[in-house]
Amino acid sequence: MRRSIEDLRTFYGEPAGALARRLLARRLDDAWGEAAACDVLGIGYATPWLDAFVGARRVVAAMPGGQGVELWPPAGRNRTVLVDDRRLPFAAGSFDRILLVHALEEAEDAAGLLTEAVRALSPAGRIILIAAARGGLWSRVEATPFGHGRPFTRRQLERLVRGAGLEPTAWSQTLYVPPWGPLLPFADGFEQVGRRVMPGAAGVILLEATRQAYARVHPGSAVATAPVLTPALRPQPASRSRRAGA
Repeated sequence: MRRSIEDLRTFYGEPAGALARRLLARRLDDAWGEAAACDVLGIGYATPWLDAFVGARRVVAAMPGGQGVELWPPAGRNRTVLVDDRRLPFAAGSFDRILLVHALEEAEDAAGLLTEAVRALSPAGRIILIAAARGGLWSRVEATPFGHGRPFTRRQLERLVRGAGLEPTAWSQTLYVPPWGPLLPFADGFEQVGRRVMPGAAGVILLEATRQAYARVHPGSAVATAPVLTPALRPQPASRSRRAGA
């Protein structure tokens, strides 16, 4: 069972939810900025972050049937739609950017959901998966949405996107602070220290993937492919694709 829309809305109105929203927004802003002139799709419960894409050509929030749907934005034309996450109601290649939040962990078929998301992704599109980290404290606390469903490791997310025909390009983590009220005001300090000395304590993983590898030409040599790296998300250490390239 997915968390209900009421539970999600309540959480993001509380201090822990406001903190999660702020820290994830920081990562997304560094990765995509305003996604100017792009068509953006949020799957799961992505509305807390979709307002930031003010330069986008079109922004749509797709909410799974088991979760429920809310009107968004509060003013103006509604841009949310209730969907069957096994069959998204969008034409192939409709979106340049796709963001999945609170989507994979409670999906009955995470691979099927991602396959549908990839079908809706444009040939040069980019996708970011945001999922609860298996080793973090947030996945162990049921008072947060990250404590429900299946958490992931980075390797599991990499296998998931490769199975859907994408290649991971960059990744990052956040929410190092334990989800305990008295510690939340010190979250920025936990972020700085956690990245250096406690990388396994992050509560959330962000993984970006794309359909394409772009060509890099070296004078006097053959064309070599190199993955696109997003400045905000950390370049991946040696992985299958890089070992093959070496």
